[in-house]
Amino acid sequence: MSSNQKLTLVTICDNTFALLLATLLKSIEVNLLEPTQFDLYLVDDAIRSSTKNKLLEAINPAVFCVHWVTIDEALPPDIALPMDRSTFPRNVFVRLFIPYFIPQHLTKVVYLDVDMIAHQDITSLWSIDLGNNLLGAIIDRAERVSSPWSGYGNYQALGLEADTKIFNSGLLLINPILWRQQQITRRVVRCIEQNAKYAVFPDQYGLNVVLANQWLELDRRWNCFAQSEEVNPYLIHFTGTKPIYTSYQFNKAYQEEFYHYLRMTPWHHYRPVAGWRRLLLKQTHKMAKWCYRLVYRVTALKGFFDGGPTDKRYQQRQSTSSVYGQEEQKYA
Repeated sequence: MSSNQKLTLVTICDNTFALLLATLLKSIEVNLLEPTQFDLYLVDDAIRSSTKNKLLEAINPAVFCVHWVTIDEALPPDIALPMDRSTFPRNVFVRLFIPYFIPQHLTKVVYLDVDMIAHQDITSLWSIDLGNNLLGAIIDRAERVSSPWSGYGNYQALGLEADTKIFNSGLLLINPILWRQQQITRRVVRCIEQNAKYAVFPDQYGLNVVLANQWLELDRRWNCFAQSEEVNPYLIHFTGTKPIYTSYQFNKAYQEEFYHYLRMTPWHHYRPVAGWRRLLLKQTHKMAKWCYRLVYRVTALKGFFDGGPTDKRYQQRQSTSSVYGQEEQKYA
């Protein structure tokens, strides 16, 4: 990969986890071995203006060229998000639409969850050859669809073998052109809707079912879970309880490293807060998704009787919707 070529990175963040994002970006910057520039497509899920200002203080413009994308701009207005039963926020589904809101000529993009930190220079991730695969990822902690812990209870009905591997959707190396050609977004959304009872980790479930045995398995160190004891990870992923809570009980060395980078940001005085806040946040996410679906249905009904939606946000989202619709029809 050319040294002067910008690397495309996508992540999604809300106001609560902005300090996690600041820490992730700082860790990436600090661990670079040579000057590198990233095109960062940052999906903003209602980040407050004061929080955004703190983020901009933390982000080095010489390293990250930030392209702000609101969650409304990232999600096409003509498709309803799945109504799963999880406590994950609706923004987890945004990763499904990445190929539609980034520049259409790009052939490779990396998605990272915000609850990660870089332990080493991660630029070699963009040099991995996907071959004929449209996705590269790391095997999940559950490892197989038949796992009693977070496996897929209906894997047999889906026609999957018991040893079918599951990947974690926290890090995705994507070929967006192949993604659009194979209509992955629409297929995944449909899969989650039809199997909501089994979609404990909704976006991840849908991706794994649709792309079963069709993804490139990457080195586990690219997505090293906080429950691991790996001493030389490339990226650390704080799945489960985040290091910002007093209830965090996983690898303490990883937590210390997280705070090492956090102290380099405007959140340098932050101290862990009580775990009950995490539980409250999860229930808030669940309620918000129900409200979203209700609003979607009411808006659709109103648009039907009014002759079409006129809401400004709807019109702003037409560019993403247009690309999404054109590509889906082209390869139907």
